[in-house]
Amino acid sequence: MKKKISIGIVAIFLLLNAKAQQKTINPEQGKFNPTDESLKQYQYPEWFRDAKFGIWSHWGPQAVPRQGDWYARGMYLQGNDQNKYHVAHYGTPSKFGYKDIIPLWKAEKWNPEQLMALYKKAGAKYFVSMGSHHDMFFLWNSKIHRWNSVKMGPKKDVVGLWQKAAKKEGLRFGVSEHLAASFNWFQPSHGSDKTGQFAGVPYDGHDPQYSDLYHLPADSSDIKEWLTNNPAWHKKWLNYVTELIDNYHPDLLYSDSKVPFEEYGRKMIAHYYNQDMAKNKGKLEAVYTPKEPSEGKWAQDVERGVLDSISPFPWQTDTSIGDWYYRTGQRYKSADEIAQLLIDVVSKNGNLLINVVQTPEGDLEPDVIKIVTELGEWTKTYGEGIYATRPWKVYGEGPSTIKSNQKKGDFGGLTDTRGYDATDIRYTTKGSNIYAFCLNAPQTEIKMELLGKDSKYLEKTISSVSLLGSKEKLDWTQTNGSLVIKKPKNYPAWAVTGFKIGFNK
Repeated sequence: MKKKISIGIVAIFLLLNAKAQQKTINPEQGKFNPTDESLKQYQYPEWFRDAKFGIWSHWGPQAVPRQGDWYARGMYLQGNDQNKYHVAHYGTPSKFGYKDIIPLWKAEKWNPEQLMALYKKAGAKYFVSMGSHHDMFFLWNSKIHRWNSVKMGPKKDVVGLWQKAAKKEGLRFGVSEHLAASFNWFQPSHGSDKTGQFAGVPYDGHDPQYSDLYHLPADSSDIKEWLTNNPAWHKKWLNYVTELIDNYHPDLLYSDSKVPFEEYGRKMIAHYYNQDMAKNKGKLEAVYTPKEPSEGKWAQDVERGVLDSISPFPWQTDTSIGDWYYRTGQRYKSADEIAQLLIDVVSKNGNLLINVVQTPEGDLEPDVIKIVTELGEWTKTYGEGIYATRPWKVYGEGPSTIKSNQKKGDFGGLTDTRGYDATDIRYTTKGSNIYAFCLNAPQTEIKMELLGKDSKYLEKTISSVSLLGSKEKLDWTQTNGSLVIKKPKNYPAWAVTGFKIGFNK
């Protein structure tokens, strides 16, 4: 009798469990398949289109020497400035390699909650944590890779703690992965000095016991490319990134390359989108930002650059206020320069993701805090013309829109660093209003030629003009050729100022 009852209970349990599993969306059986045709079903989530501004923590063990970006590679290039610094301060890479830098990263002054509160006040609507740079050191609690921040260095789940802090402040959360390039990028660690006392003595990357950090030696023909051609490494990359996705389910995922490794990259994207829909009960909220045009499949990212026109698809600029990693004596972008970049990007249907440089210890220098705080004051005043806006019919006017005045960026598009005249204007729109931003302070009157009565872009005449953040009544007129605004008496000290323009019904 007891046996029959037990069998009956087990049968009922299995039936209920089967039904429960039927209600669960299997990410591998979701809406998306790893094909371009399937990925073109992607719809950009409103949160990303409305957010416009994110802050990035491009941070990790490479900050320790205070010598800027790509230290883990540069230290193995004899004669390189970073190599000279490394030899002078730590000794030859044959004895003291990058693996020995990692334990020196303690992050003892890092307070993610305090920084996140500052970033929210600065106007950021999303935050992105470094997942892993090309140095193969994971900032997440990995079960498949021992070189991670929980087992080594700060002994903390950096990605997890950033995510917790972002959620507390109501910010969307993203992670960046730079792993696809690491297989070729780290190959100098397998070399040796060509001259001097240690000529011919292999660097520590040559030691097989560290091959899970430095990788195995690559074929000489392969390392000429940014991304490896080795299929075994393609599969490794997919396993690493899948673990990152499945552990944290980020709202945004950034790849520091084009979509990596063809079929493997598309498998990753399909899984990322499907698991996000499973998490959000069928609604897709995820954003993937690789460095190639999207055709609607993802959000294109342009490093240190901006597009030259309005994109039909939402996209993102990624840049830094200084070097990518902390470097002693570096120059930082001012709040005005960041504001100029932000509105230029937004006017073209893009978002700005900017790295705020942290010290190796994890805090911010006083001048960086000042810049971020000032930016918060600017976004508080002018955010109405930024957040939840959409591009107007034309992104702008002025000298900066003339092709002969434009400089190409290093990674596509136009450079993200340039000067602007007072006659450089950028436009956004929300509801029935247009927002016009002057990218530098005018000396006299402000003229907006695209807003004249005879403009082919206007269907109605202007009814009101106001300066955002000001109650001063403006003296303005709409002539056939332009909207002319007399410079207000109490003009703000900001380089970038925004005007709200209403129209007759």
